[in-house]
Amino acid sequence: MRRVTLAALGVLAAAPAMAHHGWSTYDAANLLVLSAPILEATYAYPHGEVVIEAEGKRWHVVLAPPSRMERRGLAAADLTVGKSITVEGYPSTVHDGEMRAERVTLDGRTIEMR
Repeated sequence: MRRVTLAALGVLAAAPAMAHHGWSTYDAANLLVLSAPILEATYAYPHGEVVIEAEGKRWHVVLAPPSRMERRGLAAADLTVGKSITVEGYPSTVHDGEMRAERVTLDGRTIEMR
C-alpha cells in the first residue's frame, strides 16, 4: 500500500511540470510588436495571459508568472479589459495565434516579463 501511495504522490507532483510547456516552441528569431486593447486577461499560475486582436488576428499572449509580474510592478488590476497594451514577443511555432511576451507596455510603463 505504501508503494502505491508514494507512486501516486510522485505522479501528482510531476503533473504541473508536464502540463506547463517550454519556451522552445516559440520562434525567437521573429520578434512581434503588437498594440491593441485587452479583450481578456488572466492573472494566474503558471503564468498570466491576455487576449488581444491585432493585425486582423486574435492573439493569445503568454505573460510571466503572477509573482514575477507583481515584483516588477504589474498588478492584476493593471490588466483590465479595454485597456490598451503593447506586447513584444515571439510567435508560437505550434499554436497559431499564440505568442510569448518578453515585455509589455501599459499605462506608459514597460515591464519585462522574462
